Amino acid sequence: MNSRPRINKDVWETGLDPSNSDKRFDSHESFETSSGIPLERVYLPDDYSDHYLEQSGFPGEYPFTRGVHSNMYRGRLWTMRQYAGYASAAQTNDRFKFLMAQGQTGLSVAFDLPTQIGYDPDDPLVLGEVGKVGVSIATLDDMARLMDGISLAEISTSMTINAPAAILLAMYVVIGKRQGVEPERLRGTVQNDILKEYLARGTYIFPPGPSMRLTIDLVRYCSKNMPLWNTINVSGYHIREAGSTAVQEVAFTLANAVAYVEAALSVGMQVDDFAPRLTFFFNAHRNLLEEVAKYRAARRLWARMMKERFNARKAESQMLRFHTQTGGSTLTAQQSENNITRVALQALAAVLGGTQSLHTNAMDEALTLPTAHSAMIALRTQQIIAHESGVCATVDPLAGSYAVEALTDEIEVRAQVYIDRIEEMGGALAAIESGYPQREIRDASYAYHLAMEEHEQIVVGVNAFVSDETSTERHLTVDDNVEERQRERVQILRARRDDERANALRHRLALAAQGTENLMPLIIECVENDVTLGEICQTLRDVWGQYHPADF
Repeated sequence: MNSRPRINKDVWETGLDPSNSDKRFDSHESFETSSGIPLERVYLPDDYSDHYLEQSGFPGEYPFTRGVHSNMYRGRLWTMRQYAGYASAAQTNDRFKFLMAQGQTGLSVAFDLPTQIGYDPDDPLVLGEVGKVGVSIATLDDMARLMDGISLAEISTSMTINAPAAILLAMYVVIGKRQGVEPERLRGTVQNDILKEYLARGTYIFPPGPSMRLTIDLVRYCSKNMPLWNTINVSGYHIREAGSTAVQEVAFTLANAVAYVEAALSVGMQVDDFAPRLTFFFNAHRNLLEEVAKYRAARRLWARMMKERFNARKAESQMLRFHTQTGGSTLTAQQSENNITRVALQALAAVLGGTQSLHTNAMDEALTLPTAHSAMIALRTQQIIAHESGVCATVDPLAGSYAVEALTDEIEVRAQVYIDRIEEMGGALAAIESGYPQREIRDASYAYHLAMEEHEQIVVGVNAFVSDETSTERHLTVDDNVEERQRERVQILRARRDDERANALRHRLALAAQGTENLMPLIIECVENDVTLGEICQTLRDVWGQYHPADF
């Protein structure tokens, strides 16, 4: 059998006919990824590493480029975890049950802004915000209504909460006990990623030092008492939503994760005792191939960091397990039905990239919280990918694609440059305090929007293929009376509780916050005795102060 002659790409490109009609697109396309990585016309085997097995290995084996499990979706599908929450706990409970009846396999709680920044619904500072962008949870009674009729022994729950994460987890623990489910049996995740709040999202309460203490207190408590609970969900999603590139998303997320590992080690924890329960949260954005490569590069980077830098020995400590949400910032209010297609492509990228959990945005989320109907379509998108597309039948199906492998390598190299630069600054916290990642994200966001204005980046229905048609779809509205009812509930609770006991607990909490003891057991005792979320946060504000960002 004659061997085929080696193809020289340079010779091939030189011989192309300039008048070829294929060239007509070159005049108005930039042919690079969102991270500015130039894309070749065609990729060949020589375009990526010769050390394929060393770089990528097999699924379920170090460095986990090809996935954290050897069988991936052949053995178990990703968790379909639709992010939901609005108005009252009872209304959100109804939405949870609706989604579970439609085939959702995990819960994901969206909290309203007052809850996220530590205020009770009757605080004058949050007038008009209660229940608007998530569910209002201020008391243990609220958490009981939120989980009413849902077995905590049978479901895993993710809570997107950061500054007051310890308080919401404490409430969940107490409700579990009321159901007869001890903490060691509870499964789920708290985001508990305070660093990205300072650089991208803004729902912080306390200064960075005390916030990191509270974050690690939660990690220490769960390490001893809740072995199935994911203690920090290190989030690149919000970094991307703030305008970063894919490379920046990976780099800044992993730099933050390094800071958490170092903080846990600094209080005497052993890396293999807590690292297996660190998880990640990434965006699924526009460029399908870049997104797939992004997830693969992030896994490889993290595995090497944990093994080589932190001497992690357990395979579980080296695995980057992650949840994905489709890109909220990519949704458009114009021609909102187009968002169904956007979300489907982004969800496909997450699955091709090996996600462990997925939320698909609803088509109307550029305008409002999703209706039950639009949320169901978003869930059906995942189910169609899982059961009809065929992509779950083989592990890491785009591996070996010359383009995907080259992009994986390039994202890894470029992200490492950022990570090294942050290390030179003294780590993630020092970099955030200097404003470095914030400036990088701001500049990337500006460049993207400039490209849109100049039509270098086409967004269908926004700067091209525009239509004058008016949408007739129904939108979800939150009853203004929700706020009044939530105020009444918290006031009734304060009137019936043992105030002397509540005040004594707040005093104990204030004293403990001045010391070094783990605050989680005391916070659990507080919520058991009807101390509210706002009261706990105010007690800690009085000790630690409140964070006010510098102007970068």
